Amino acid sequence: MSETVNQAARFVGVEVSKTMFIAVCIDANGTLNDNIKVAADGGQNTISQLTNFINETKNRFDSFDKIGVAVPGLLNRQTKRVAFSTNIPEHENLDFASELENSTGLKVIIENDANAAAYGEFSLGAAVGSRDMFYVTLGAGVGGALIFDGEIWHGASGFAGEFGHIAINSEAMRLEDVASAENIVRRTRNRFHQDHTSSLSRFSEEKITLADVAQAARNQDDFAKMMLQRTGTYVGAAIAGVINLLNIETIVIGGETMQAGELILEAVIRRARELSFAPSFRGTKIFAGELGENAAAIGVALLSAR
Repeated sequence: MSETVNQAARFVGVEVSKTMFIAVCIDANGTLNDNIKVAADGGQNTISQLTNFINETKNRFDSFDKIGVAVPGLLNRQTKRVAFSTNIPEHENLDFASELENSTGLKVIIENDANAAAYGEFSLGAAVGSRDMFYVTLGAGVGGALIFDGEIWHGASGFAGEFGHIAINSEAMRLEDVASAENIVRRTRNRFHQDHTSSLSRFSEEKITLADVAQAARNQDDFAKMMLQRTGTYVGAAIAGVINLLNIETIVIGGETMQAGELILEAVIRRARELSFAPSFRGTKIFAGELGENAAAIGVALLSAR
């Protein structure tokens, strides 16, 4: 943060997801002062829900005149509209910035959620002190972001970093097809009846969640561990390509799936080491994210302060 910033200033960021709105308030030193989390209603208009949520943050966080909003999907840098969204297609062509400015009276800064989370981890999380980083988010989807010399690299049209769309086999299967939360659960259900000794067998097959798989793995359930380790292997293979291509300094992995912690991370590192050029791998540090579910909201709050 710049030394000229008013030390009493507060910066607010909101992350929008399919299921949740998360808001954070940080001070000029980057300290998290407060946060709010509410469930999103998929049956209601997102802008009206966001307007109500932001008005709630005004009451909770006190005075501020600018807010950052992190949204999923491809964000066109010229039009500031969502050009494509896999998980929330109804957001496509929405002009979040203008509509929210009109409805809240605030200056609104819009950023892609993975880019925002990357900036949060770069500035205040696992990548502090790095010059360059690649960020991976494993959650409802699989996303990525690049930071070079302290700046987000958006690409020619603003769409850089779509890590989840990397093809991982000759049938054009994408990384997101196996490593998103939904697809980890799908793969687990597909093999569910092959291991009746798993603690997951006490659940109804259709009710198993990623949290259940992660908890079982932490409790040393071999089947759950295998499913998450295989996920890490897929991600690690794709990360090896990033290492070989960019010789990147730091890689940070965040998102919902990282609640499995070291189990995923170790599999990622092991596979990345196997498939990377050894000198390039030795120059890369791979960490789990430190900011948890607040990463994108923190990052976009910091971006709104610039």
